[in-house]
Amino acid sequence: MRQIGRYVLHEEVASGGMASVHLGRVLGDAGFARTVAIKRLHPHVSATPGAVERFMDEANVTSRLRHRSIVSTLDVVRDEGELYLVMEYVHGAALSLLADRAREGSAPIPLPIVSAIVADVLSGLHSAHEAIDESGTPLAIVHRDVSPHNVLVGTDGTSRVLDFGIAKASVRVQTTQQDQLKGKLRYMAPEQVLDAELDARTDQFAAGIVLWELLTGRRLFDGTSEGADRDGVELG
Repeated sequence: MRQIGRYVLHEEVASGGMASVHLGRVLGDAGFARTVAIKRLHPHVSATPGAVERFMDEANVTSRLRHRSIVSTLDVVRDEGELYLVMEYVHGAALSLLADRAREGSAPIPLPIVSAIVADVLSGLHSAHEAIDESGTPLAIVHRDVSPHNVLVGTDGTSRVLDFGIAKASVRVQTTQQDQLKGKLRYMAPEQVLDAELDARTDQFAAGIVLWELLTGRRLFDGTSEGADRDGVELG
């Protein structure tokens, strides 16, 4: 347990190639407290050039999104040289875990549940695609990494899109270098693989692959190594 400003950092609940996610609590006056999720860059990643900027880009993108099917960023905290993203806490499980359990048990996720999950994902993505800034200018957000790993199925019956860390958006400081792909290869639309112009259809293509895999219980395309596919590292 560690105190970070008005937040308390508890145990790690998830980890990927770039960062770990911890359970946290925000402490306010008069005994107020709220459970949150706190994202923390891995120490070895934070020393990588551009990593902190990408982290802040994620905060800048998600702080502008308000939708029931998107995990929003609530705050950014700097403590002892580290940056932390404070996010909405959702009690639930990653869709990738649920899909794996269904395959292991040879019992597919029921069609009504699959439909509800994908409908929530598409609704959240549409909100991101249509988002504008304070002056009414489109933010031109494309998630670029839609996959079961980045969908959180809540026990409240709502599924949410998360991890806009490599999203394309007009508010980003970092830009993708030429010939550098971002995302999970087996969920990429052709234009993403070819490093062409991306738009909302890129994310819709990926969501279609997620739907196909949930319905069939198997992969549509082979990707890179399992580790790279899981962590969503930069490819190329």
